[in-house]
Amino acid sequence: MTTLSKRFRNEKAKIDANNYYSIEQAITLVKETSSAKFNESIEAHISLAIDPKYADQQLRTTVILPHGTGKSLRIGALVSNEKIADAQEAGADVFGNEDLIEDISKGVLNFDLLIATADMMPKLAKLGRVLGPKGLMPSPKAGTVTADLKATIDEFKKGKLEYRADKTGIVHISFGKADFAELQLRENLDAFYQSVEANKPSGVKGKYVKTVTLCSTMGPGIPIDLASLV
Repeated sequence: MTTLSKRFRNEKAKIDANNYYSIEQAITLVKETSSAKFNESIEAHISLAIDPKYADQQLRTTVILPHGTGKSLRIGALVSNEKIADAQEAGADVFGNEDLIEDISKGVLNFDLLIATADMMPKLAKLGRVLGPKGLMPSPKAGTVTADLKATIDEFKKGKLEYRADKTGIVHISFGKADFAELQLRENLDAFYQSVEANKPSGVKGKYVKTVTLCSTMGPGIPIDLASLV
């Protein structure tokens, strides 16, 4: 049985589990309950009425958060030898061709996001077992297969974020840090929520969003009144 820390119990006592908070109240609370000794990430967890085992009920796409995530993103670029200089100039933190493929095959993943040009995708097929479980396999749908390295890297550096529903139909993202202003968090959350709504899978009928919960990395969950998000 997990033992809750005194700090967590004190923060949890500030939340009425039987109440649904407006988005304004929730953002204020999530900042107040971010009391760990580091700058916690602020997370949103959206439970959807989908069954991802069906192709027409899967959700995987990207959104650009207007104020970024507050995290420093390390970007890897898998490109042909002729484009290595372009990848470096575009701002990739790790870049290469056969050498990068070899590193990945050994489990050396010095990046948080991998971008590839279309001509490199056949070479990546054999790395699916390494990249797939970590959600790092480049995909056109995720915007990580590109012909314009600079534009793509710029977008992700500035706050473009890929997200997907897990096997239980829940989408989890970090949309800022505890030291963000409340308005920044609100605008980032609005962009994310609108993206989820706009990308409703075609196979979903009736109610789509079931619950939305905010929390910090080490803080308690705060349930949101969905009406305040519309």
